[in-house]
Amino acid sequence: MEPLHLASRKSLIYVGLAASILFSGCHHKEAEHKEEEKQPKLVLTNPLKKDTLVTREYVCQIRSCRNIELRAVERGYLQSVFVKEGQVVKENEPMFKILPLVYQAELTSAEAEAQVAKVEYENTKRLTESKVVSDKELAISQAKWEQKKAVVNLAQAHLGFTNINAPFTGLMDRLYLRNGSLVDEGDLLTTLSDNSEMWVYFNVPEAEYLDYMSEEQPEERKKVELLMANGKIFNQPGRVNVIEAEFNNQTGTIPFRADFPNPDRLLRHGETGNIRMKKLVKDALLVPQKCTFEILDHHYVYVVGKDNIIKQERIHVVEEVEDLFIVSSGVTTEDKIIFEGMRQARDGDKAGEYTFEKPEEAFKELKIKAE
Repeated sequence: MEPLHLASRKSLIYVGLAASILFSGCHHKEAEHKEEEKQPKLVLTNPLKKDTLVTREYVCQIRSCRNIELRAVERGYLQSVFVKEGQVVKENEPMFKILPLVYQAELTSAEAEAQVAKVEYENTKRLTESKVVSDKELAISQAKWEQKKAVVNLAQAHLGFTNINAPFTGLMDRLYLRNGSLVDEGDLLTTLSDNSEMWVYFNVPEAEYLDYMSEEQPEERKKVELLMANGKIFNQPGRVNVIEAEFNNQTGTIPFRADFPNPDRLLRHGETGNIRMKKLVKDALLVPQKCTFEILDHHYVYVVGKDNIIKQERIHVVEEVEDLFIVSSGVTTEDKIIFEGMRQARDGDKAGEYTFEKPEEAFKELKIKAE
């Protein structure tokens, strides 16, 4: 028989172990209970069907409505440059002057010869009236005078070409030649751009061109926006005014041209950007992007059926609208899709307890993209 103090010590040990096991079990159940409380309930909603504006973007090239090269028509030395690079010049404002001495001499000589021919003609005319010379000689004399007058006009034109004025109001580019440079016929002096209106060119795929041409509201569809290179929208609306005649067989696109007023001259020739065109999709079936996930480039959502079982359904996305997808098949407005708590959902699991939000409420503020 064990001593009394040993038996008491063993009893105390057994009681301590039992209490420890009981406390551990209670603690484990309490942790599980807290874990269940931490795990959020699923939130379900329905896809929404409504008329939706879809925005499409196209890379574009921005061109001035008039952009020309100013070239020398006559050969000579560049005597004067009246403008500066980057300057706005007015219509008919002097820009360049080529040394006119040679052309002035040609004009003076031509005018003198024309004067001689005129005197001869008038003298021949008097003799003809006096029956001294024939009408034939008068006609020859008149022809010589007309010929000399034509030479004078040509010399005046050559002299006029030495003065180069702005053909319209516009913004001047860089100077390619300086004072004193020898200018040959056809040499480039500068370029001039009329930026009061900008022509913006962009290429549209064939399928989208056909949709555009069959639009029920053609005037509304012609309105476009310009997204500039800095990510900001240009402050003037544009309008599609020109569709070119032929498709590019290599790219399968056709060029469009949208015209934008440019009162502040912010846009300049040669810039790039993106054209935004809007299209109304009637009765579009909308699914929030945050409800979707991707597997091998296919989009899926979790649908909770009437049996409360979660099922993975593939959807076919046809358009993207900010944080919404427009889908053509896979779900209907009657399906309940998981809106919150997707990460804890698994295909084939029971949904358990969940809350349901009407799509009008669930779709109010959506900023999360597809997972």
